[in-house]
Amino acid sequence: MNPLPSHRLAIAGQIVAEAAELALWHFSRRAGLQLNSKRSQDFVSEADMAVERLIRDRLQQHFPADNVVGEELGGELGQAASWVIDPIDGTANFLRGSPLWGVSLGLLEGQKPVMGVVALPVLNELLAAETGQGVFSQGRPFARDSRFAEVKMVSLGDSADDRLTDAAAFYQGLRRAEWSVECYRCTTVGMVFAAKGLVDGHLQRRTTLWDIAGGLVICAEAGLEVTHAFRDGNIRYMSVAAGTASLMEAVRPLWPDLRPC
Repeated sequence: MNPLPSHRLAIAGQIVAEAAELALWHFSRRAGLQLNSKRSQDFVSEADMAVERLIRDRLQQHFPADNVVGEELGGELGQAASWVIDPIDGTANFLRGSPLWGVSLGLLEGQKPVMGVVALPVLNELLAAETGQGVFSQGRPFARDSRFAEVKMVSLGDSADDRLTDAAAFYQGLRRAEWSVECYRCTTVGMVFAAKGLVDGHLQRRTTLWDIAGGLVICAEAGLEVTHAFRDGNIRYMSVAAGTASLMEAVRPLWPDLRPC
């Protein structure tokens, strides 16, 4: 197996791989999980908490000076290095037994994403990337599959905070432009599938930093055009678009305030 390009990325990969194993263990026993609802259709289980604690513990062991922000246990971005954790992205899918959920870990320097590692445990996928170093799949260099570009497919994320009329208009615009639209109910899955070439990109007008921090660098290093934006500096109110040139060309008229990073 070829080594990852830096010690830091190698350690992050090991942490996510260990977290994925713990998440899978909980997935196989999910019938007995304790569950809480943060709001409508937004759930947290004891599995989310256990996986985030594991990742935090390992980050503390290896990178004690770095900041940590997690979906379940909070935190704030620092001026230097900040690790951003989504322990189980797609908790609703996880609880229902769908394989479409993931574990995500990203590294930001200030507000700039520089590293990402994501796992889709049921699908046995683990992608890692570092700015300027390309994408690695299971530790080996990986190139995005760009065949059949004429088959136009896009992953579309949603949020409980979406204005439904705006979301419907955006969906209709994509369909009128002859794009087939998938909705996986998991941002990590959408971004991984975009990076692999299973879809042409992932679009989400309302998301959070922990949903996208792991996938941003992976999509960029896979050769996609990537843009993300903090709304009023709020990590809970962000947007993301990662796609091929042809997809982004089609999207810009539908999303007028979309700007490059």
